[in-house]
Amino acid sequence: MSIRVLIVDDSPTMRAMIASVLKSEQDIEVVGSACDPLEAREAIKALNPDVVTLDVEMPNMNGIEFLERLMRLRPMPVIMISTLTQEGADATLQALELGAVDCIGKPRDGDIRAAFRPLPDMIRAAAHSRVRSRNSAAPTPAPTSNFRPNRNLVAIGSSTGGVEALQTVLQTYPANCPPTVITQHMPPVFTRNFAMRLDKTCAPTVCEAEDGMAIQPGHVYLAPGGDAHLKVEGSGSNLRCKLFASGAVNGHRPSVDVLFDSVAAAVGGRAVGVILTGMGRDGAAGLKRMRDAGARTIGQDEASCVVYGMPRAAHELGAVEKQLPLTRISAAVLELCTDAMKGAA
Repeated sequence: MSIRVLIVDDSPTMRAMIASVLKSEQDIEVVGSACDPLEAREAIKALNPDVVTLDVEMPNMNGIEFLERLMRLRPMPVIMISTLTQEGADATLQALELGAVDCIGKPRDGDIRAAFRPLPDMIRAAAHSRVRSRNSAAPTPAPTSNFRPNRNLVAIGSSTGGVEALQTVLQTYPANCPPTVITQHMPPVFTRNFAMRLDKTCAPTVCEAEDGMAIQPGHVYLAPGGDAHLKVEGSGSNLRCKLFASGAVNGHRPSVDVLFDSVAAAVGGRAVGVILTGMGRDGAAGLKRMRDAGARTIGQDEASCVVYGMPRAAHELGAVEKQLPLTRISAAVLELCTDAMKGAA
């Protein structure tokens, strides 16, 4: 049965381009399009699509305001289409916090069809995602107190649904958290804005990783989107971020597998690996190498994932030591990284 998609964008050219990309997929059917949220509201009622692609900037009502109403009244899978600008990134991150499943950048020039190449797989993942109503906001948890760190490093990988998942994990991190490196699949520009938003809402210092940056306790380092992979290099307490340009791995740059592989090699048993919600298999093999090197590993459980793809692949590979609901992952990580643990370094 085909996945029914509604395209919402104020540009006729962009609507046609997105439709052209999707119509080449046998399992995806474009059932309609709308030029603004008012038209989209009527189209959703009439066509009952499985997935909506939604432009951020539109007349009559912007995409964020429309999404907020949609998630409150009729939650459904939505993929945001955004310009690769700081303003577009800010709006898209707000949309992901409101419940949009994923986002893709709208290029200003160049090969637009190539830029939208990941969209069909995003549509497929969105169609099978768990979308939650945003009728009531969950209270922000307080950071964990009385944390006494050992020398462990934490490495986290995430993709679809990762914005909400990472916020949930990091909001209970204490200011003196274990040094943490993260690869989240996200377009360029968006990762810097995401790191800035996390830095404002979380106790530790959160930043976009830079090449050669020292990895320190109390800091969280987010891989930049789009142009390079993030690795951990060094040994002992002298660990650094390494950014290097290379081809995509598992269809992604940055790749979770690249990060996890480097942690397995540099840190071995002094690491904790976490794989969160996301489509595909990126990170599964790397997490297995981390576990084989002596690291402790955690996977998000199916019930709490937006898309149970990456955690499923890791679990089936034997990479996951323990599966946990999202709300319990932070506490489990901190327990593994405290000097109260038996045998802590």
